Amino acid sequence: MRVASLVPSATEALFALGLGDSVVAVTHECDWPAEALERPHLTRSAIPEGLSPREIDSAVREMTRRGDAIYGLDGGELERLEPDLIVTQALCAVCAVSYDDVCSLAGTLPGAPGVLSLDPETLGEVLEDLVRLGQECGVAERGEALRDELLGRVARVESAVAGAPKQRVVALEWLDPPFIGGHWVPEMIEAAGGTDAMGEAGVKSRTATWEEIQGADVDIVVVMPCGLYADEAAEQATAHLDDLRATGARELWAVDAASSFSRPGPRLVDGVELLAHLLHPELTEPPDGLGFRRL
Repeated sequence: MRVASLVPSATEALFALGLGDSVVAVTHECDWPAEALERPHLTRSAIPEGLSPREIDSAVREMTRRGDAIYGLDGGELERLEPDLIVTQALCAVCAVSYDDVCSLAGTLPGAPGVLSLDPETLGEVLEDLVRLGQECGVAERGEALRDELLGRVARVESAVAGAPKQRVVALEWLDPPFIGGHWVPEMIEAAGGTDAMGEAGVKSRTATWEEIQGADVDIVVVMPCGLYADEAAEQATAHLDDLRATGARELWAVDAASSFSRPGPRLVDGVELLAHLLHPELTEPPDGLGFRRL
């Protein structure tokens, strides 16, 4: 089977299922595993480079208001590659090519490739999507085995922190303006031995004011700007350090959001393990390969 992935999380899942050789193309944002960098790119961003976080937010809002595409899709390259399956998503208009555009294009391609949309809103749905993807690609047992392995790791984290004092946490998916982490992030915090002070599981991330955040009585703030890594997150956090300190939080952390928080793939479980270490360092060790910075 020849698979084109239009979402970084799907790319990561395909490789985790042992289907890397079947992946014929990926997005310009697919940077893990390293082998994904060798695949042709099918997408490009319409957002200019070099914008500030506030300018990026404004540009996205304006393009969404006008109905403009945030991502471009190389239909010619997709046709040349002749995929049997295109994996995409419809959950977030900011995260991938328009689902409707993908379906329209797929209908014009030779062989009429299938389109699979992965749109999880909770951690459990993320893991179940591994089974769906495995079934679609003819490796259902691998999907079930990977899901069970990841569920086991989450269970071990929950066991390690059981009985420890709950830490009140705010997860920030953007800083200018502030966005409160939603969807699977509150569940990740709960599994790691914390309580999400502002986010709601299974619900989209939302904007908030700094005054609202500073009134939430939090112990720990985790800065995880969508799609960015720890050094970039720390840089953004430093620009808002006075606002962050005004929360009264005991600790401020910047983490690799792109690796294990913003992409709904198998590495979310790495994020759970990292959160557990940040909240309860005496009980858990951090996973290998993830960046995190104390501010």
